[in-house]
Amino acid sequence: IPWVLDVAAGMGIPCGMLWVQSCAVFSAYYHYYHALADFPDAARPELTVTLPGVPALRPYEVPSFLLPGNPYPSLTVSILGQFENLHKARWVFVNTFEELERDAIAAVSELSPVIPVGPLVEPPPSKEGEDVHSDLWKAADCIGWLDAQEPRSVVYASVGSVVVLRREEMVEMAEGLKASGRPFLWVVREVSREMLPEGFEEETKGKGMVVDWSPQDRVLAHPSTACFLTHCGWNSTLECLTSGVPVIAFPQWGDQVTDAKFLVEVYEVGVHLRPQPPLPAREEGPSFTRGDVERCIEELTEGQRAMAMRANATRWREAAKVATAEGGSSDRSILAFLEELWLQQPYLPSVVEDNSA
Repeated sequence: IPWVLDVAAGMGIPCGMLWVQSCAVFSAYYHYYHALADFPDAARPELTVTLPGVPALRPYEVPSFLLPGNPYPSLTVSILGQFENLHKARWVFVNTFEELERDAIAAVSELSPVIPVGPLVEPPPSKEGEDVHSDLWKAADCIGWLDAQEPRSVVYASVGSVVVLRREEMVEMAEGLKASGRPFLWVVREVSREMLPEGFEEETKGKGMVVDWSPQDRVLAHPSTACFLTHCGWNSTLECLTSGVPVIAFPQWGDQVTDAKFLVEVYEVGVHLRPQPPLPAREEGPSFTRGDVERCIEELTEGQRAMAMRANATRWREAAKVATAEGGSSDRSILAFLEELWLQQPYLPSVVEDNSA
């Protein structure tokens, strides 16, 4: 709701905005809106995007709403609308942390007053605080099942609440999970359940669990979870990093494709489910195979590379803890903001007095 900045500025109230995606993605939209960098267009669809402090982005790694032929132009307009009056924001709070995006933050700071305050991820609830969520969502079923599995053995698969897989993709995902031989917890929305292969749940009973919702923070924090097949939304990206869980990257649109690049190539905690660069989009048929699913699970759970990615994931988990702990980078950023706000107190009483007059 970018108009809030206009209202605040009109009343003389210092105002900030919260950016809930990565700083790298913020940079992409900022540079696009202000025409500060070249982006793929109809004449140059294969153009690589170069942004300060951000690794070169190939066309399929650029936020998809900025690409020619984007099928969701209204979303592009909505997102870019946030940059129309961004100059009125005294602060731009970004859900990231210094150690995670140091170069991007430094570069964008020269253009906009960004303040990294993340990761804004709620820690898994303590056992004493689980009752309400467990009763409401039956989360205890998932956690109880995980408790019975071996450490670092379970493949957790969830592609978010918006993405709907094609029937062919549901089949390939199901067969790939089954063929991996590993226990799995798969979140399948009720509307997609009828697309599961006939007899799949019965065949995998005891080995796998299919649910329509899961307490994701607790699943990722559980010692039985080995890897996370994710759509790479920024919230899920931060959740896997703060939990120290390697990922199978399966992005669909928007910022997810950029997040996936960082997870695999920069943070080095995952692998791509689909071939890179992706094959041309098709109206029918799956965008991946059961063999891709099985291959990715093996790469994340067996061998030296799997150990390296697990070590990297653990390192990012510790870095996130340090950032939000007392004296950490995000903690210092928040304290600096509060101090600045306190010094601006003289502005506030006049606003209150004017409103009450």
